[in-house]
Amino acid sequence: MRDIRVSDITMREAIASKALSLSFKEKLEIVKILDRIGVGSIEVEGIESSKVDSLRIKSIASLVKNSTLAVPVKMDDDSIQAVWNAAKGAKHVRLQVEAAVSPSCMEYIQRKKADTLIADAAEAVAKCAQLTDDVEFVAIDATRTDVAYLARVIDAVVAAGAKTVTVCDAAGSMLPEEFAQFIADLYQATPQLKDIDLGISCCNNLNMADACAVAGVMAGASIVKATSYPMGVVALDNVARILAAKADALGAQSKARVTELKRAMNQISRLCCDDRSKASLFTGTVSEAVEGVVLTASDDQATVMQYVERLGYSLSDEDAEAVFEAFKKIAASKERVSATELDAIVASAALQVPPTYTLDGYVINSGLSFKATSHISLRKNGKLIEAVSLGDGPIDSSFKSIESVVGKHYELDDFSIQAVTEGREAMGESVVKLIADGKVYSGRGISTDIVESSIRAYINALNKIAYEEQN
Repeated sequence: MRDIRVSDITMREAIASKALSLSFKEKLEIVKILDRIGVGSIEVEGIESSKVDSLRIKSIASLVKNSTLAVPVKMDDDSIQAVWNAAKGAKHVRLQVEAAVSPSCMEYIQRKKADTLIADAAEAVAKCAQLTDDVEFVAIDATRTDVAYLARVIDAVVAAGAKTVTVCDAAGSMLPEEFAQFIADLYQATPQLKDIDLGISCCNNLNMADACAVAGVMAGASIVKATSYPMGVVALDNVARILAAKADALGAQSKARVTELKRAMNQISRLCCDDRSKASLFTGTVSEAVEGVVLTASDDQATVMQYVERLGYSLSDEDAEAVFEAFKKIAASKERVSATELDAIVASAALQVPPTYTLDGYVINSGLSFKATSHISLRKNGKLIEAVSLGDGPIDSSFKSIESVVGKHYELDDFSIQAVTEGREAMGESVVKLIADGKVYSGRGISTDIVESSIRAYINALNKIAYEEQN
């Protein structure tokens, strides 16, 4: 019985269709869920802005343990090497070379002639194959090109080292019988396909994407691209159920854990559907990049800096020394230092800068039946600037007010609060991590009022960003 693998394309499809706006942390959560339920591969966006996207891919790579992490590359050496450097931390990595092969897309998207596209695609595949033996070629808009030409493309990329070839029905205009015939014709025209994995991607313009995918499996495909949230392509949950229920009839089975699928899909749906990514700016958890890490006084500076980098920080030699000295003082008085505490150490010891913004005052209003409002007054180089915002709670509304004052939105990577003293007048320490231009900036605030400590932490991180932008 053939094994059919499902390749989840939720994050890539969300960007391509602009159907969803997923935060950095939401993407990490989705990756963890998909890796747990046993999808064959998880596809993520490639590198457009080097710093931001490299950090995203590195963080995702550290989480993927069971599935293959698939990342697209552009047809040039720099892109291929940059993607590989970011993704190689995953247990299994697949580099994807994509090309639009239909005549119209070839001219307007690839801007290449037919023979040039074949040569360039084969060259890119060969360069990827020097880095990993898992290289995929994706033929975009394959169903609207001549099968004889598509066979030439496939022959060239397979000879160059592609172990997987995916054909895409981007138009979504085929009936299941037509798509099955297309796959059969392709196998006949390209005998080499029998020695590699054939993937299929179907659009749902006729509401037949799932049926076409099943027809493609019956015709010989071994990989199906699907999304774990409805986005106009093959639906992961539906195809996985069909493969499980009709395994004998199809002569094929999927390793996706169907019994866990419903719960997983509900979790992903909440991440995709909720207004949290749009209305609420914080998630309240420590970065998953170093979840569970424990450091002790015996760890040297190189080890500590390794985990600091995995948290997303890029420190100068001077800041690295300051952080390590602060770490040694903390580690000397306790058995272990957690990821949360390491975050706080970086926030308090690294990149201390002259303040561009200072807190002048704030007024918070919140209640059971009304959205919280926050009136924040900041001084920027002595000038008073104020803003009022609504939010899902006093901290969320305060962060939005600060954004209104600054006039910029920075992605909130992490937010945590913990008590640092005991009793009714306990001091609360907040740590806020903001992402700007691919770098993580951590701010720390302390107060007996957790809202004030959160505001001060945000401003502390903001000042570090402003300092680097000005210098």
